[in-house]
Amino acid sequence: MTDFPTFEVIPAVDVQDGEAVQLVAGERDSGKRYGDPVAAAERWLDEGAETLHLVDLDGAFEGERENADAIAAIVDATGEDIDVQVGGGIRTVEDATSLLDAGVDRVILGTAAVEEPEIVERISESHPESVMVSLDAKEGEVVVSGWTEGTGLDPAEAAARYEELGAGSILFTNVDVEGQLSGIDREAVERVVDAVEIPVVASGGVTDLDDVAALRDAGAAAVVVGTALYEGRFSLREAMDV
Repeated sequence: MTDFPTFEVIPAVDVQDGEAVQLVAGERDSGKRYGDPVAAAERWLDEGAETLHLVDLDGAFEGERENADAIAAIVDATGEDIDVQVGGGIRTVEDATSLLDAGVDRVILGTAAVEEPEIVERISESHPESVMVSLDAKEGEVVVSGWTEGTGLDPAEAAARYEELGAGSILFTNVDVEGQLSGIDREAVERVVDAVEIPVVASGGVTDLDDVAALRDAGAAAVVVGTALYEGRFSLREAMDV
């Protein structure tokens, strides 16, 4: 498992109702569908992806994993040299460790980490650096349960807290610009990066190669890209060469 020794561009494969989907601003029924998620994953692998970002969207909204079979099929299709990080509906230590034991490199915890912060510590004890805490922000506030509930938490302060609990990395998603191809919020990313020593992976709003470069320059260890890749704004290889 890599700890992002160099800046990475990570393609997203978000799964809803068994299909690859990209949501707009985190709204459940706003997604554009892109077909078989395994085919989508294989496309990004063919284009040189070193890591895949997999999210069970139904799991994120419902609180339990709904697309486990599709996620497992993607994991099975990847080689040992490819890192896989999985989120959406992972609510218990057992959920997380079963995925990690099945070959997933990082589990992404959002709602569970907010509701039960010690879960990060418990998973990290047996699987060090394997927990990526997802901090999804709307209007500067961390939101959970599929981006539907506010928490009152500041993303930078929360990131520092989870680092102390053993998180191996932070996934910071700006939901306000997610899926809209409207550009990033660099300052918000920089605040989280400055708050921790562990890698911060940025997500949300990437529209062009300038956005990729800006996130790299902001100190992000990696960037997750979804809609811009699926819509052909640039190729994965072009982004990796920024």
